[in-house]
Amino acid sequence: MSALSFRKVSVAYGARPVLQQASAEFAKGAVTAIVGPNGAGKTTLFRAALGLLPVRGEIRILGNERKYWSREGLSRSIAYLPQGADAHWPISAKRLVALGRLPHRKLFAPQTEIDDAAILNALDRCEATEFIDRPIDQLSAGERSRVLLARALATGAPILMADEPAAHLDPAHQIGLMRLLRQEAARGTAVLVTLHDLALASRYCDAVVVIEKGRIAAQGSPEQALDDATLARVFGIKALRVREAEGSAVLAWTAL
Repeated sequence: MSALSFRKVSVAYGARPVLQQASAEFAKGAVTAIVGPNGAGKTTLFRAALGLLPVRGEIRILGNERKYWSREGLSRSIAYLPQGADAHWPISAKRLVALGRLPHRKLFAPQTEIDDAAILNALDRCEATEFIDRPIDQLSAGERSRVLLARALATGAPILMADEPAAHLDPAHQIGLMRLLRQEAARGTAVLVTLHDLALASRYCDAVVVIEKGRIAAQGSPEQALDDATLARVFGIKALRVREAEGSAVLAWTAL
């Protein structure tokens, strides 16, 4: 059973269609990249799953149709790291990560020992324990990205959606981020990540879903989904394929 599935899902903003008959599967224990040109519908796919948009078609979350999920149930089952997520106010890293535990508590209820353990565990997994008492606005972009990911992981959700988390990070921090996402998938989490960098998608992801003008153009392993024909049609590029002992990657090489 997939953790999250879409069956002929369509979404429109007014009269403008954004997703059209989109069908895709996202497996537990795997990192799946969602790639496509700007405006293709990548973020809309996430927002549809979160119940933030009216949809036609069927979305199943952990085997149950989305329409039967409560808002509270969704917030405990899907952790969401939105595009452009950042924090620049003087709140400590620990307090920021604690926000990820809110779906597990009633309004105004005090933090429990279970919450404390989840917060510390998430910080540790993201190698951010050293920032626990430091104000977020005093951390670098890479350090903040680890704390923000820890906030999402603290929820303990079986599905993690990260929308362009590698944007604005330098190459070393991008690689670190992708390794963290792979570690999370190894714990059994279904990890969905939107990316513009095809090299990261092909190097670190188990599967790739390609979206073009609101339609699913390809899906499968990175080698299958990012074949030469798809790259030419969807992205208008020719790629260089690098293969090393520890893996392979697709590099955008020339525009067609």
